[in-house]
Amino acid sequence: MTTVLEPAAPLQVDDHAAHVYQQRSALLRASSPAEAAAELKEIATAVRRDILTTIQSAGMGHVGGDLSVTDLLVTALWGTLRMHPADPGHPQRDRFVLSKGHCAAALYSTLASCGYFPRARLSEFMAPLSPLNGHPARLKVPGVETNSGPLGHGFPVAAGIALGARLRGEAWRTIVVLGDGEMQEGSNWEAAMTAAHYRLSNLTAVVDRNRLQQGARTEDTTSLDPLDAKWESFGFEVRVIDGHDHQAIKEAYAPSTTGRPVAVIANTVKGKGVSFMEDRVEWHHKVPTDEQVRLALEELTR
Repeated sequence: MTTVLEPAAPLQVDDHAAHVYQQRSALLRASSPAEAAAELKEIATAVRRDILTTIQSAGMGHVGGDLSVTDLLVTALWGTLRMHPADPGHPQRDRFVLSKGHCAAALYSTLASCGYFPRARLSEFMAPLSPLNGHPARLKVPGVETNSGPLGHGFPVAAGIALGARLRGEAWRTIVVLGDGEMQEGSNWEAAMTAAHYRLSNLTAVVDRNRLQQGARTEDTTSLDPLDAKWESFGFEVRVIDGHDHQAIKEAYAPSTTGRPVAVIANTVKGKGVSFMEDRVEWHHKVPTDEQVRLALEELTR
């Protein structure tokens, strides 16, 4: 007997969570830098917990990169960009692109924290016919601006989005987060040349510089350093930061001061927040056991 799978229900806004997001985000943005950083850290810790249980439920995922990129995503969506979870297609929204699309669990957990859809739907991650694919899909997940997955695609699309804003005379900004291993793709450097040529000061490219990629360290695969000098030579305003310091991230997300596009090199730790995962290459694509999830959640409660 053949079993016919039915598609999951479409994702709908979580009205209560979206309302809480608007209030909490506004207070966060109006608070002192230290208070904002403390609030962002609390939100990021909750998102990290959701990432772990989401991957545990699915039995699949990229937990190391999800945890390294969490602070960058949370600071962008909660503390920087103009987001409208109750109206994902709002014409004046800022745009966020996750180019390293294999870290979808981090993006979904962050979007759910903002109210784009109910957190309970995270349990459907990677399930058959679920809208929460292993890579983000624009037509299935509210808050996703473009499909991403094949590395080297998200940044060129983000550059096109920023150019589109320029051509239309719109004020919205675009932030795109890339993996550092992804910087070995030539399409990213073509996009960088284009962004600099058009002086897309409304574009910020953020590199999640955890120095690990699938199977090895980035510098053992194809050397990227000096990464800051490379971005500068392509015409970007470059900011190098601790990618887990929420105050530093928020400051680095400020608009361009030179009229050029901005590149943020965020030095991060793969598996950040879970001691036995931190800076270990095997956690690029490894699923924690139930006991490991329990231990990890304990660490993220202290």
